[in-house]
Amino acid sequence: MSRGPSLAPLVLAEGDQAQLQTLAHSRSLPHGLVRRAQIVLACAEGESNASIARRLKLSQMTVGKWRKRYLQQGLQGLHDELRPGRPRCHEDARVAEVIRTALQSQPAHATHWSIRAMAAHTGISKSTVARWFSLFGIQPHRQRHFKLSTDPFFIEKVRDIVGLYLNPPDHAVVLCVDEKSQIQALQRTQPMLPMGLGYVEGVTHDYIRHGTTTLFAALDVATGAVLTQCRRRHRHQEFLAFLRHIDRNVPREMDIHLVIDNYATHKHAKVKAWLAKRPRYHVHYTPTYASWLNQVERWFGLITQQAIRRGTFSSVKQLTAKIERFVNQYNANTRPFVWTATADSILEKVERLSKLISGTRH
Repeated sequence: MSRGPSLAPLVLAEGDQAQLQTLAHSRSLPHGLVRRAQIVLACAEGESNASIARRLKLSQMTVGKWRKRYLQQGLQGLHDELRPGRPRCHEDARVAEVIRTALQSQPAHATHWSIRAMAAHTGISKSTVARWFSLFGIQPHRQRHFKLSTDPFFIEKVRDIVGLYLNPPDHAVVLCVDEKSQIQALQRTQPMLPMGLGYVEGVTHDYIRHGTTTLFAALDVATGAVLTQCRRRHRHQEFLAFLRHIDRNVPREMDIHLVIDNYATHKHAKVKAWLAKRPRYHVHYTPTYASWLNQVERWFGLITQQAIRRGTFSSVKQLTAKIERFVNQYNANTRPFVWTATADSILEKVERLSKLISGTRH
């Protein structure tokens, strides 16, 4: 029986051995590229095409193809070749025109561009407009709310509070304090439909109101632990009662730094008098319209999402019990929020927004 033609020996170029070994043992690169590196290494060791094909469960034609490709092109030959696709239908200038129209103008009949409106306006297909919008991250149908602070001491207050977060004082506790008022005990008029495969939880749009409660909370910046109280109202009397609750739960030898907003209750004369009699308290007011500086607001978002918004409660007592269970579970597995923004980075962002607003015409 005659033998096939003998194959030319495959000799690796200088430096290719290490690169091929890396490719052949990679767990993250495309499987095809890994296989090709394994084929070339086996060929370099003198193994026949038939033996390599049996071991790697490939055809001899495939093994021969990549042996030949390496001999002709080296390592570059193991990568996929670029394949010609359909020629572009629209030039860059046309794409830029559509994007500029979406960003800088409004349709005559609406407040913002939709994909269909832009397609009708430009004569470009809806799928192409949708692809361009997605590529450039353009979402004309969405808005994000904001409010720049008008506080004349905004810079000083930002530096003060951010300094507390990034460099807390020794022998002191930093507490972010606020109240979440008017939490409603809402009872849905019909039982909720459970979530199932292929459909989400069902809930009626209407409900019965059973009263409200106010949640006072103090978040320890260092540990993430939360002190809370639920009260029927949110006057200065209730706020003073919560301050006394804080006072009983913080060791006497520690100073207390309170980060609070400018709500009138927090600045009531009796509240100021109570704080003035206790020198270990240091109050840090957030700038006007800058409640996002108060970390307890983030915690209020968590309890709203996970315990309140989707609940159904037949009484305020039941709502309060749910809040208390959530707080107990949260404090048992607490972690502090990680604050990374510096005062300079915040002020730079506010400056950019201010310049953007001043340059916008309405």
